[in-house]
Amino acid sequence: MQAGNAHYRLGTDLPSTIPIFPLTGALLLPGGRIPLNIFEPRYLQMVDEAIAGSRLIGIIQPSLDGALREDGEPELCNVGCAGRIISMAESGDGRYLISLQGVCRFRIAQELAVKTPFRQGRLAPFLTDLGDDPAATEVDRPALLKAFRAYLQANDLEADWESVSRAENAMLVNALSMMAPYGPAEKQALLEAPDLKTRAETLIAITEMALARENEDFGSSLQ
Repeated sequence: MQAGNAHYRLGTDLPSTIPIFPLTGALLLPGGRIPLNIFEPRYLQMVDEAIAGSRLIGIIQPSLDGALREDGEPELCNVGCAGRIISMAESGDGRYLISLQGVCRFRIAQELAVKTPFRQGRLAPFLTDLGDDPAATEVDRPALLKAFRAYLQANDLEADWESVSRAENAMLVNALSMMAPYGPAEKQALLEAPDLKTRAETLIAITEMALARENEDFGSSLQ
């Protein structure tokens, strides 16, 4: 896996601990990119320390059931994704505008007791994410594109179909998963899919259910 100027091939290429950034509704996948607008002081410090260190930040959703720890911080989902800061700009009004590129998914083996205002964790990385996914060749690309096209048409949206047609399966599945306007539970299901084939099937199923709900709502409005 290459992210920016760095190559991650083995578990030893990853740090044992990274900053943890809980973010509801965010989905970062290996190879994907996500822009972030950082303005809270504790996360500005997080970015400063990440830039000075490994440049990696762990993006993970708060627990879907809304559970809180004793200190009022949210419990976390089981799986997140580590991303490398590949670009950063200062806004001039105290914010950082950064872009993360996904490196690999992880489970938090242990959340550390730290003095920093941001959370940190010891990772159990999904090392298979660092290489090519053999299931990429098994993706039902026509079914995926059919579902995606139907969703766009139902919502009067456009896509750059020339770029879509050129994208390799891994890039296509992960890009569509990240841009899909679904909720936290659906995003987490896409993140936790064990391989690209399963992620594509999950995205198709979620999209078909969304279309079915929209058709039901439309039918109800006509009655």
